[in-house]
Amino acid sequence: MRDFLWNYFSRTGEIDAYLLYKEHEAATQEDAPSATTDGGAQD
Repeated sequence: MRDFLWNYFSRTGEIDAYLLYKEHEAATQEDAPSATTDGGAQD
């Protein structure tokens, strides 16, 4: 999906496609576990 949105934006220059791309990117980063977290382990 990410590649499709980027390709669509780069070919059309449509700002809505770019905004949707950024929204999708932010949503997928929220879903992915961060490399800096300890995986939920508690002390």
